[in-house]
Amino acid sequence: MSTAVRRSDLWFRNFAPAPTASVRLVCLPHAGGSASFYLPVARGLSPSIEVIGAQYPGRQDRRREPCLGTIGELADELTEALVPWCDRPFALFGHSMGATLGYEITRRLEACSDVALIHLFASGRRAPSVPSNDHVHERDDEGILAELKKLSGTMPRILGDEEIIRMAMPAIRADYTAVETYVHDSGGPVRCPITVFAGDSDTRTSLEAARKWREHTSGAFAFHVFPGGHFFVAEHSAQVLRLIRKTLLSG
Repeated sequence: MSTAVRRSDLWFRNFAPAPTASVRLVCLPHAGGSASFYLPVARGLSPSIEVIGAQYPGRQDRRREPCLGTIGELADELTEALVPWCDRPFALFGHSMGATLGYEITRRLEACSDVALIHLFASGRRAPSVPSNDHVHERDDEGILAELKKLSGTMPRILGDEEIIRMAMPAIRADYTAVETYVHDSGGPVRCPITVFAGDSDTRTSLEAARKWREHTSGAFAFHVFPGGHFFVAEHSAQVLRLIRKTLLSG
């Protein structure tokens, strides 16, 4: 097995292989999230679209590995690990931190390769050029846990398990550190079309800040607003999947 393939197996999970799919969707989790968050997406889009989920270090089956504390480091590693998955047209989908990460991966791919990246879906995240004033990563464990509960991104059963939280907290803190210390440089827009999904009651991302994604692409742009808070994608998954399917398969 080649080094590139081994690296890819470390960073990505394919929950529903779809060898006949004409397009692939690479999904990037939110802060504290894991590849398994996208298991329902994989099942919902297969077999017409093959879905793979990124698995960042420091969680689940990679829990013994050191976490990466910057978006740049994560983007560098993921871009390299994507190489074996670039054998067919593909798109990136990122929610919250994953959206910023998807944008940085797009920039790297467009700068150094001729791969068939056809779309970027950015969900639940302000545009990269909008500065962050968040400092969740500086809180103690209880403060971070309170933020997770407020965003309703993790099942209450898990939040109530102190052992699981203690195991996951280093990864959660590292992710919050990465996204909250991210600073966008002034490079030009990407060529890749961008579709943005936003929740109308998301306390972390205003609609105005989400609309500014338009400034980050020279390609087509679409903007969709859903009822709900930060994890509106879970509440409206059927609608989100329909839009993804239509976008990627309409050609």
